[in-house]
Amino acid sequence: MEDLLRPLYQERASNENTLGVLLIEKNKPFSPLTDNFDCILFIIVTHGEKPWSVKHYEFDDKIAALHIVTEERLNEWLLLGSNRRVVDWVINGKVLFNRNEYITELRDRLDKFPVPERSKKITLEFAKLLRRFSDGKELFHSGQHLDSFNHILHALHHLARLAVIERGFHPEITVWNQVKVIEPQIYKLYEELITGNESIAKRIELLLIASEFSISSKTKLGAGHLLTIFEEQYEWTVAELMEHREIADYSIDLGILLEHLIEKGIVDVIRQQTKGKHLFHRHYTTNK
Repeated sequence: MEDLLRPLYQERASNENTLGVLLIEKNKPFSPLTDNFDCILFIIVTHGEKPWSVKHYEFDDKIAALHIVTEERLNEWLLLGSNRRVVDWVINGKVLFNRNEYITELRDRLDKFPVPERSKKITLEFAKLLRRFSDGKELFHSGQHLDSFNHILHALHHLARLAVIERGFHPEITVWNQVKVIEPQIYKLYEELITGNESIAKRIELLLIASEFSISSKTKLGAGHLLTIFEEQYEWTVAELMEHREIADYSIDLGILLEHLIEKGIVDVIRQQTKGKHLFHRHYTTNK
């Protein structure tokens, strides 16, 4: 198969813009990892007309997909977890081209999972966890149990991913297999929500109590990246925080994260007088 695909990647490999080429082959009859294509050619470039482009091919009785992605978009996927197959592609794909050991160093980075990357990813997952949990709790109390169930399930998924990252691993597509070994208590919560004998309402009620405890116990860890940013100056407006390049990836959930930290006594509010009577600007600082 590699010989048949060589014309697709050889010309690109000779381009200085190309950093690496990986081959991912379908290894089972049904393969979501490759979108059921017989193989994926994954080409990483320094820059491109588009951050990600895809082409489909046929040869003999097989089908192949060619993915060309910029280094910036790849790093975005790895941070946000928005294309989880990519971790598997990078770690397990067959290396066809490796400019200046780029793929080798990328794999080494994924394996070591440096603390700054890990911290940011943890806060990103924690912010999503708070959002899902809050929405699920509100829906439960308004009697919308099926919608609440969906949000609590997603909240548990973020809690699971957070636990995996905390241990220094990248969450995979089979995240619950990882969590079963790494943090069985969270896996048990998941099992109780999915397979419990109680009514849906009762299962959600129990999960809300357990999840509240888990969220509280992980607050300082979960908010660690944001709290590090707070150290750069004494007080912040929400606009200043949202404009910070390190916070951009979770700025959509920044409001709920700040309110949670205020509730837990980790962040304090500083009121600044506006021109309006009894109307104040809200600034934020850490409670040291």
